[in-house]
Amino acid sequence: MALNKTHAAALCAALLAGGCTFAEDALFPGTASSGQSAIAEQASNDGPPALGSSSFDPVGVTPASSSGTYVGAKAATLRNDLQGLQATLGRQNQTLQQIRSETVQDSQRYHGTVAAINARLQVGTTPGNPILNQQWNAAQNELDRITDDVLKMNRLTNEVTASSTMAGYLLESVRAARSLSGAVDEDHRQLRILEDETNRTVVMVERLLGELTNDAVRQQQYVASEKQNLNTLALGIKNGALFVGSLSNQPNSSFTAPSRAAAPSGDQPLVTIRFDKPNVNYEPALYAAVKSALDRRPNATFDVVAVAPVGASPAQQTVAAGNARRNAESVLRSLTNMNMPASRVRVSASTSPTASSNGEVQVFVR
Repeated sequence: MALNKTHAAALCAALLAGGCTFAEDALFPGTASSGQSAIAEQASNDGPPALGSSSFDPVGVTPASSSGTYVGAKAATLRNDLQGLQATLGRQNQTLQQIRSETVQDSQRYHGTVAAINARLQVGTTPGNPILNQQWNAAQNELDRITDDVLKMNRLTNEVTASSTMAGYLLESVRAARSLSGAVDEDHRQLRILEDETNRTVVMVERLLGELTNDAVRQQQYVASEKQNLNTLALGIKNGALFVGSLSNQPNSSFTAPSRAAAPSGDQPLVTIRFDKPNVNYEPALYAAVKSALDRRPNATFDVVAVAPVGASPAQQTVAAGNARRNAESVLRSLTNMNMPASRVRVSASTSPTASSNGEVQVFVR
C-alpha cells in the first residue's frame, strides 16, 4: 500500500508551496531523491502478536483406599488438596482459552477497521472526512476491547500465580509426609504416586503461568504501540492523506538534547513554517521533512524555534512573541501526534526582522 515516488514527490511539492519550506538539500546534500522515496515507505504492520496455543489440562489424581494409618490419612488429605488444585487449574485453563479467542476476534475487527481507513487515505480523501472519523472512533472502541482483554489476562495471571504457590506448597507437603513415622509400605507407595502427580502439576502450572505472562506482556506492548499509531492515523484523517510510518520507530539511544536557547543564525532550518494565513496546513510537509531526516540520521533531535518579528513597540513585540510561541506549541503537538518522543524535541524562541507579522516556526535537525 505504499505511495509511488511520483505521487509522493508531487504531493510534497504541493504541500510545501503553502507556507512551509523544506531545506533538505542544504542539510543532506546529494540525498534528495532518497528523501522523496522515504515518504513513500509504508509502515510495517505485522498485526497483533501471536498468542500462545497450548492447552493446560490437569494430569489427574490416582484414587487410593485408606490404609488406616496416620500417614495414610495425611496422604488422603493431600490427595484431596491436589484434586481441588487441579479443578481450579482446569477452570483457569478454560478462562485462558476464552480470553485468547476474544482477543483474536477483537484484534481482527480492529485491524479490519484500520485497514479500511488506510485504504481510503491511500487514494486520498477530503480533510476531516466524517466517515473516516466514524471508522476511527470504531477502531478506538475495538482497541479498548483489546485493552479489556489484557486486563483479563492480568487478573488471570494473579490467580494462576496463587495456584503456582499452592502447587509448590503441596509438593513440599507430600515430600515431608514421606518422612513421617508410623507408615506402612502402601502409604509410601501412594505418596510416591502422589508426589509424581503433584510434580507434574507444578510443571504444568509453571508452563501456564509463563505462557500467560508472555501473552499479557506482548499484548500490553502491542496496545501501547497501536494507541500511538491511532494518533498518527487521526492526523492523516485530519489532513486527508496517509502518514506512512510512525516517528516513534526511530532509535533514540546515545543522543544529546540541544542545550542552546535558540539556533545560531547561520544554521539552515530543516523546515520553516510561516503562519501568514489562517489554518496553515503544515503537518504533511512537516512529517515528510522530519521522517526524511530520521531516515538519514536515526538519532537526530530537533529544535522547534518560535521566531517573532521585531516589533515597533514593546507591546507589539510582546504580542508577536506570544503568537509565535503558540504556533511553536502547535508544531510541537503535531510532532507528538506523529509519535515523536518529547525527549527528542526542544522548544525555544528567537526574533527576526524578516519574520511575518504572525511570526514563523523553524525546525532544526541536530
